[in-house]
Amino acid sequence: MPDRRDFLKELGMVIGAGMIATAPWLDVFSENKTQKLICKIAVIGTGSRGQYLMSLLVKNTKVQICALCDTYQPNLLKALELVPKARTYIDYRKLLDDKELDGVVIATPPTFHAEITKNAFSAGKNVFCEKALSIHMDEVLSMYNAYRHSGKVFFIGQQRFYDPRYIQAISMLHSGNYGAIQSIRMNWDRNTDWRRPVPSPALDRQINWRLYKATSRGLMTELACHQLGVGMWALRSIPNRVMGVGSLIARAKEREVYDNVSCIYTFDNGVKMTYESTNSNKFYGVEERILCEKATFELEKGKFYYETIPPASGLIQLLHDAENKAFNAIPLAGSSWIPETASQNNGEYILKNKTEGDGTKELLEAYAEAVITHRQPKNIAEESYYSTQLCLLGHQAMEEERIVEFPDKYKINYLNHKKLL
Repeated sequence: MPDRRDFLKELGMVIGAGMIATAPWLDVFSENKTQKLICKIAVIGTGSRGQYLMSLLVKNTKVQICALCDTYQPNLLKALELVPKARTYIDYRKLLDDKELDGVVIATPPTFHAEITKNAFSAGKNVFCEKALSIHMDEVLSMYNAYRHSGKVFFIGQQRFYDPRYIQAISMLHSGNYGAIQSIRMNWDRNTDWRRPVPSPALDRQINWRLYKATSRGLMTELACHQLGVGMWALRSIPNRVMGVGSLIARAKEREVYDNVSCIYTFDNGVKMTYESTNSNKFYGVEERILCEKATFELEKGKFYYETIPPASGLIQLLHDAENKAFNAIPLAGSSWIPETASQNNGEYILKNKTEGDGTKELLEAYAEAVITHRQPKNIAEESYYSTQLCLLGHQAMEEERIVEFPDKYKINYLNHKKLL
């Protein structure tokens, strides 16, 4: 496990006060290269996401996975292949009685997150919990309060906060060199039914929990949760209201949750953050576009584009001038005939060195380091808290078909609830 400077060098980033302010979790990494402490971890929930997290954790020389827990035996057996010596449990409460464990990684469906997280804090464990924190806003608040009273480390699976491309882009945005943010536009489009094969119809709701309203908020908790947090991070504030529409278009016979959603979040400064997602067309894929006065950022692509691009070549300019003269004699309303198509701009890369992954590796490494050093990074729990609350607020607006204000009771005691670092 590298120290902080080696870690940043590996990411192609340079340490500095501005970078720490943008991603305060970087400060958990020790400057002591001789540090060899180990944190002992248990994984609760060993499905596809849990196994993916395990595949990264087993490569970390500072982590030992000592225990596994799942109520679904096939998943537990697959996970055991990664760590054959780990103890196995069906009841997570018995796992929490193990005094040897320093922390837990919770990768169950979100309906179980609140109960397990609060009990883990009560048992004196540090907690990593996958997003979304819950499908109920009250439970999200209770989880955060339990963390505040525990004195333990709390990380949430918002991996974009740890992605080198995103950290660098947000640092650039906060520098002020690209002007004020004017608009944020986000989309995540897939063409999938989300359904997983089941050995028995009786297990459908357990395995395909994402498809049912009792256990999921669909596209909002599974996808929007990631992206809305990025918009809040960029603007350093939380939106004050949201409106939205959700519908079932192509997947009505396969699920209860929406397969098509569209939301508009508004901030006090007038900026709007739009979010759209569909499960029946993948053409536009996934992107977060941040439009500033002087540049546009596409974070998923890892590029930014200056608003003013170099002038056209001399020959092309002459042709354009000739066209303009030809139309001057025609009585048109100003220059409205000129098509305002997207700029032909190849842009610049946010990071010079290409990075792999989506930030999950860095997220888990930061969690392990925080458990070892007993250092909770500033703001990271709060920004992740708001990421879940924003997606749930959007879902509420769609269900109630009205504009929903952000309730004061969910505004945690975090700076002044508007200005985020």
